[in-house]
Amino acid sequence: MAGKVSIHPSVDSGMKPAAKNFAGGKLSCKCQQDAVEVTVTGQVAHNHVCGCSKCWKPAGATFSQVAVTPRDNLKVTANEGKLKVVDASAAIQRHACKDCGVHMYGRIENKSHPLSGFDFVHPELVKDAGWAPPEFAAFVSPVIEPGTRPGDMAGIRSRLKEMHLEPYDALSPPLMDLLATHAAKQKGTLRT
Repeated sequence: MAGKVSIHPSVDSGMKPAAKNFAGGKLSCKCQQDAVEVTVTGQVAHNHVCGCSKCWKPAGATFSQVAVTPRDNLKVTANEGKLKVVDASAAIQRHACKDCGVHMYGRIENKSHPLSGFDFVHPELVKDAGWAPPEFAAFVSPVIEPGTRPGDMAGIRSRLKEMHLEPYDALSPPLMDLLATHAAKQKGTLRT
């Protein structure tokens, strides 16, 4: 892999810390006219770069950038009629602009899913500064699926660690603990 490894345009040149008492902002799709607008109230959580093949990535990005917000904190505030669900069979219903293809938010409709009640957003679509920066890298190996060479993976993992984005081939340990705790509750095997 020649030169500096590119992860995502919004993190390649460094990440800014979250603003104290950040009130939220508006996400906009890439349409020049009649852009879809989604307003998020409050700070996002679990911001991370994601290498899965389902998340929307800007052109040239190896990873997407994804965070969650409580469902009640998200509202489509302009051009909602331009949204369509990308894959109705997926656990996360990704709502994308029909014109430019940008995923505006993802919602889990299955009420028994451990992340039900949270919506997934791409913080780089917000012009307002102050969002919490990415904390880790999830699903790193899947970047191979859309065309990254397997031989480039050591350089990618090294760059992620250099950026203090611990690389995982799943989610971060706290999120994996949350998922496992939910599963144990469902099975009746949770020990306290």
